[in-house]
Amino acid sequence: MSDFAFVFPGQGSQSVGMLDAYPDPDGVVSRTLEEASEALGLDLGALVREGPEAELNRTEVTQPAMLTVGVAAHRLWSARGGAAPRFMAGHSLGEYTALVAAGSLEFADAVRLVADRARFMQEAVPAGEGKMAALLGLDDPTVEELCTAEERQSGEIVRAVNFNAPGQVVVAGAAGAVDRLMEEAGKAGAKRAVELPVSIPSHCPLMQPAAERLAQRLQEVELRAPAVPVVNNVDVAAPEDPEAIRDALVRQLANPVRWTATIGHMRDSGVARVMEMGPGKVLCGLNKRIDRRMPCLPVTDEESLNQALEQAQQGDA
Repeated sequence: MSDFAFVFPGQGSQSVGMLDAYPDPDGVVSRTLEEASEALGLDLGALVREGPEAELNRTEVTQPAMLTVGVAAHRLWSARGGAAPRFMAGHSLGEYTALVAAGSLEFADAVRLVADRARFMQEAVPAGEGKMAALLGLDDPTVEELCTAEERQSGEIVRAVNFNAPGQVVVAGAAGAVDRLMEEAGKAGAKRAVELPVSIPSHCPLMQPAAERLAQRLQEVELRAPAVPVVNNVDVAAPEDPEAIRDALVRQLANPVRWTATIGHMRDSGVARVMEMGPGKVLCGLNKRIDRRMPCLPVTDEESLNQALEQAQQGDA
């Protein structure tokens, strides 16, 4: 059995030209972009390759674009004869990419689904009313206590929503509450409190209207038991039942991403190394904070793809 896992990044790792460094001798990447473009009814390939950056960064474009790039990377892996990992997981949006790679969700369905998911999220909270911020240097219980105190005092929602790594927690909620929490975090000893350049307060109760719309939309999509276990964000579990997977995707939208626990679960289940499939190396950076004994390789070009394939073969030997 393989000793590695695939992880897929979410929104925030996108950039114009993010597929340019991947090899494409057999047209795997090009065909993946064409499939996504046909599913969406827009030239996603041109946006990924050429931009403009502002258009690529629109949530309704970013989410299907990131999913498409992650799927292309996984298809390259498979085309090169790469072995199946022991687990897959994805950070927020990346969970959908993992489900496609694991055979639970059809690619074209997923492209349209995440575009709708993005629209539901954008429409749930008017621009300017929500905010997200990263708090560095505080432990999880302290951040949660600060959120509870702020909610009690102001009556506005603010929650810890991304438990990304020890000492790195993202909060989200009403804009004023997040601003005040950032001030209180500084007083509590945070090294930094950084507002994130997003307009949607993801993974907090303000997303419940979007979650309800997503639940209806998911009923239109066929889900199957994944061929490789996919550890979800909300429960840190890997259900096989399609209804359980559907339910977890709905709850994910208004509940925290438990990434530290996800990596810990895979480690405790026999995973020795992680490969980040898709653009950037955000998740590998988090991995260093979570457990330095568990190396992570970002697969972003031909050289790193070959390196990952070699490591996977060594692990199976």
